[in-house]
Amino acid sequence: MPTYAENTTVSVERSQAEVERILQRYGASSFMRGWDRERAVLAFTINKRQIRMIVAMPARDDFKYTAQGKLRISADAITASWEQACRQRWRALALVVKAKLEAVEAGISTFEDEFLAHIVLPDGSTTGQWMKPQIQRAYETADMPPLLGSGV
Repeated sequence: MPTYAENTTVSVERSQAEVERILQRYGASSFMRGWDRERAVLAFTINKRQIRMIVAMPARDDFKYTAQGKLRISADAITASWEQACRQRWRALALVVKAKLEAVEAGISTFEDEFLAHIVLPDGSTTGQWMKPQIQRAYETADMPPLLGSGV
């Protein structure tokens, strides 16, 4: 199955700049991004909602072998494959952000529906981080979780 932008030549930096422009165009009042070895973080504020999207990034070690299971001898080949995967991931992120904001702008969806899992709660977690264990528990026990912030 094809992966979106798997052969892109667009640099990570150009995709990052595109994401920033998209957010500005759709009214973001703040923006920041960062990364570590395992993930990229995109944070912004729109409609008085703080959003944090965390995207798992590929590990260099994942590219020591080809798709056919052959060991890549060259460090340059490993780096080139890893960089391609990073470019693909950032192109996909730019597409997701633009599509969500355009769906809201066109009236297809609401901002909260599109970004619900990424809305930052008062304790610094996201609604997705809070909800995932609640959903799991609801399926395991057939009991509904308590209301957000109800203290129950």
